[in-house]
Formats: sequence, structure tokens, C-alpha cells
Amino acid sequence: MEERNKQPSRRKFIQQTTLAGAGLMLASPLQLFSQTDKTKTMSKNIKSKGYAGNDENGKLKLWSFERRPVGDNDVLIEIKYSGICHSDIHTIKGHWGKQIYPQVPGHEIAGIVTAVGKNVTKFKVGDKAGVGCMVNSCMQCDSCKNGEEHHCETTGMVGTYGAPEKSSPTGITQGGYADNIVVTEHFAIKIPDSIDLQYAAPLLCAGITTYSPLMRAKFKKGDKIGIVGIGGLGHIAIKLAVSKGAEVYAFTTSPSKVNDIKGFGAKEVIVVDSAEKLQPYFGKLDYMLSTVPYAYDMSNYISCVKPYGYFTQVGQPINGELTINNFNMIFNRVNFNSSLIGGIPETQEVIDYCAENKIYPQIQVIKAEEVNEAWDKVINKEARYRYVIDASTI
Repeated sequence: MEERNKQPSRRKFIQQTTLAGAGLMLASPLQLFSQTDKTKTMSKNIKSKGYAGNDENGKLKLWSFERRPVGDNDVLIEIKYSGICHSDIHTIKGHWGKQIYPQVPGHEIAGIVTAVGKNVTKFKVGDKAGVGCMVNSCMQCDSCKNGEEHHCETTGMVGTYGAPEKSSPTGITQGGYADNIVVTEHFAIKIPDSIDLQYAAPLLCAGITTYSPLMRAKFKKGDKIGIVGIGGLGHIAIKLAVSKGAEVYAFTTSPSKVNDIKGFGAKEVIVVDSAEKLQPYFGKLDYMLSTVPYAYDMSNYISCVKPYGYFTQVGQPINGELTINNFNMIFNRVNFNSSLIGGIPETQEVIDYCAENKIYPQIQVIKAEEVNEAWDKVINKEARYRYVIDASTI
């Protein structure tokens, strides 16, 4: 009788320990700690490592550093993929002004949430999340309240890397060429399950930078849209415009890209090896978007737009300086404007739109140790079309 009573107890013990083991396997890293240990973990600086620039030579080296603790409104993201943007190169090389080093670039960040602050409601541990070009703003001015945090009117937006930040142990924000990042939940983007993280990453800069001006142009189905510069930004711009029903005319200086560009959906590809190649298109396009990140002869491109139409420049050259021939402008009657990125709501919008419509950037996934070689290829227009760092190799 005593032996029979022991059997159920033994079975119960085995069942309980088996379930407990399964629970440990499924729990998130921070869920494995006791509440006391978890509090300690959340109050400590987060150890991180990434590839940083140390001077204007722009050669990145592996660097160990610390990020701020996970605050009440923060999420900790384990970075899985980080896209390489030409802005990273411009910034680290000092093309847009003096920098503080060491500095980890990268603002096309996609990963998994591994910890959340006590006030966080937007994310839970295990969610897919991304970070784009900004990580904070005043959140009080009209622009911030209207979902245009990138145009914050008081402090200005806080860039994802290289921006002064009191809470950062390094004194500045550090970007996504790293294994993790701590960010206020408002500035993290929810990535749908239907899109792989490696494809989501470039949408957080290249995607929103082109999507925002295209949507504000309010073009109609069948309108003729010109895209200048078919690289990391330009190829996504083509896909977005085509998906919205535009007839896309792509302008490139790289003959080797012609077949790719047609594959992205462009109606026509113009290889601009001389200014004369632009003349047949003068006054023909409803809208034009340029992603060229260096100074170039803009005026003939601008003249391709119909009178009183709009030309938007999103590529940023060294020191941001571009020259426009005003004689051309008074005769072509085209409106010139520039565009930055987009606010958090619009960034979420483009991620959701691309996930739903299966609009993916064309990427090349690289190991972190290949980053300097990839930068050289970006500069030499050899990228096809966005390099994405596999953060597991850091």
C-alpha cells in the first residue's frame, strides 16, 4: 500500500520538473532571473560591442563599450541585422562636421526585444523591433506632437549615433553596428512577423527617406516619376513608386545596373553619361526624387520636371552643399525642395506597407569584419544594393 502511494508522488514530481525545465527553455533571458536579480540587471549599464570609427580615416574597429541601463520607458534590443547607409560613411569621415570618437555608426537596426522597462506597453520580450535614424526628441513641441519628431523644434531630434546624450556612458549615442541597443520605446518600430529582419533593416532609413517625400508628392496612378541615383535609397524608391502605380523613369550613371533597374519595375532607364542624355526628358516628368549623396550638376535633372512640378533632393553631399543654376530655375519654373526622413508614425507606416505588399530591398548580407570593404564598395558604387551586417558575427 505504501509503495502504491509513492508512485503518484513520483510521477507528479517528474511531471513538475519536466514542465519547469520546459518553462526555463521558453523563458526570455531576463525572465530567468528572480525579481531581485532582474532589478539589478535593469539598473546596470548594458555591456555592448560593435564596430567603431576612431578618426576621420573612417576605418572601423571592434570596440567594447557600455550603454545606459534599461530605464522605465526603454527597451533593450538584441540586434540581429544592421544596414549600411552612405550617411554612416559621411558622418564618420567628418564630411558633415567634426565628430566625437570612438563612434559606432548604423541607423538601420532590426532585432529582438530582450528586456523592457516597467512602463513599456508597446513591446514585450520576444517581439521584433527596429530603430531608425533617431532615438529621442523633446516630445513637447508641435512637430513632435504631430508625429514629426525628426523636425523637433526645441532640442532637435537626437540621432541614433554621434549625438550628445547625457545618459550615455560614452557621452554620445552609439549606433547599430553592434550587438545591442537601448532605446525609448516610442522611438522603436514594431516589425511585423511577415517580414524577415534582414529585409526590414534598410527600410528604417532608406525606406522612410524615400517613402516620405513620395507620399507627400501625392502623385496619381500613371504619373511619370523620375528617380535619380539608383543605389541603396534609389532602388527602394523605384519599388515604392511602382507599387503605388507610377511610371518610373530611372536615371543612373552606372550602365551595369540597367537590367537590375528594369527588374525593380522601372518603365525606362536612362544612363546619364552626358548632359545631353537629359534633354529629351525636359518638362516631361510629374515629379522627381534624387538620392545622389554627392554634389552633382542638378539643374538639367531639375529641368526634366514639368513647369510648377516638384523636385526633391534627399541625398546629402559633403557639407550639405549643392549648386543650382538659378537661370535654369526661372525658366523651368520647377519647385525645388529637400526632405529628411520621416516621423515615427510614418516610419511604422512604411514598414507595415512593405511587409504587407512584399516590397523588399535587394541586400547583400555580410560579416561584421567585412564592413570596411563594404564601405569602399559603397563609395565606388559597387553595392547591389544595400549591405546588411549580420550582427551575430560581431
